Amino acid sequence: YGNFVDCLRLYVRGGTGGMGYPRLGGEGGRGGDVWFVAQERTTLKSIRDRYPQKRFLAGTGANSSVKALKGEKGKDCEVHVPVGISVLRDDGKHMGELNASGERLLAARGGLGGSLATNFIPCKGQRQIVRLDLKLIADVGLVGTVFLPLLFFSLGIVTTVQPELGKVMYADYKQISVADLPGLIEGAHANKGMGHKFLKHVERTKQLLLVVDISGFQLSVKTRFRTAFETILLLTKELELYKEELVTKPALLAINKMDLSCAKDNLNELMKQLQNPQDFLHLLQEEMIPENILEFKDIIPISTHSGEGIEELKARIRKSIDEEAEQENEEYRKKKLLLLQTSE
Repeated sequence: YGNFVDCLRLYVRGGTGGMGYPRLGGEGGRGGDVWFVAQERTTLKSIRDRYPQKRFLAGTGANSSVKALKGEKGKDCEVHVPVGISVLRDDGKHMGELNASGERLLAARGGLGGSLATNFIPCKGQRQIVRLDLKLIADVGLVGTVFLPLLFFSLGIVTTVQPELGKVMYADYKQISVADLPGLIEGAHANKGMGHKFLKHVERTKQLLLVVDISGFQLSVKTRFRTAFETILLLTKELELYKEELVTKPALLAINKMDLSCAKDNLNELMKQLQNPQDFLHLLQEEMIPENILEFKDIIPISTHSGEGIEELKARIRKSIDEEAEQENEEYRKKKLLLLQTSE
């Protein structure tokens, strides 16, 4: 992840209310509120760097006076945060999400001003520690056992605000956002390796693109060698153990390193295994076998080294995204039609 920050704890405090004016029944102004406002091109890292103390305080309400019996409200504090933020209290309670630019969330309410109800004594504002949790929002999430910067480069992806989020650009100016996520290893669901730091970002992607090496994979000399078929099942299992819904997402499979001499024979064997996966599950340890086998919309052999299959992969990604969008539109049209029919 480098300098990428996807979680940040902040202290927020609403403003104290203003003093009341007992003799004339004057009410002090309410304290200001602290708001989180979603804004494009904002990162958690920029918030941390700009506000190293990570404290956000709203203004105090104005006191009641002879000139102004009703005191003015204190100044609100607005904190610009990235799109795709979940806001949680320090005790873990979910406060809300900000998924579109301009959306607002009240983080700390200001205290009431002094009035008859409070014996003209002002109330303090709400104060708490909150956690901002970022989940990348992308059309496609790249899932693999290794980091995939070379595939990012091969696809011609233009990097945007975060180095892990980019866009595939097409000749007709169509853009598809892609999240380049860290390598997924055995035990990631239990937070090993990048663990949850990786898996939480998969939640916000519309589709998955699994990338496996046709020659297999071995994390280190201390771990077992995994064939391409085993790697696919391993990735599926880790996604499933973290959150079952992840394996119901539409998925494509890119088989990399097709420039190797043994690639074609290995590909033929892999295709047989994928066509009838149940016939080969006995070769694996029981704990590696997922409850549900991923069904791929397309399987595309590629080589990031030679460029083989890259253009076809880009075309298949777009076709898959367009098909899903059309399906969503059709479901939306059916719902609207049903509502019209029931209202009549």
